[in-house]
Amino acid sequence: MVEGKNVTGFANSEEEGVGLTHVVPFLVEDELKAKGGIYSRGPDWGSYVIQDGLLITGQNPGSSPATARALFDAVKVAA
Repeated sequence: MVEGKNVTGFANSEEEGVGLTHVVPFLVEDELKAKGGIYSRGPDWGSYVIQDGLLITGQNPGSSPATARALFDAVKVAA
């Protein structure tokens, strides 16, 4: 699903920052890269959104408003 796509998601450093790297079953950043995603990120806890076609991903909870806006705009254009 993400192979060859530009994506973002919870960064390893953000996971480390909340002390959960040994609790979660996998690190999102590592998994996206392992699945062939072209991962990029913004500053920790900042809003960061990537859109690649109809695939829209946000880095962290702080990215939710911007991710929702990107989704809304994509649906509006597609309609």
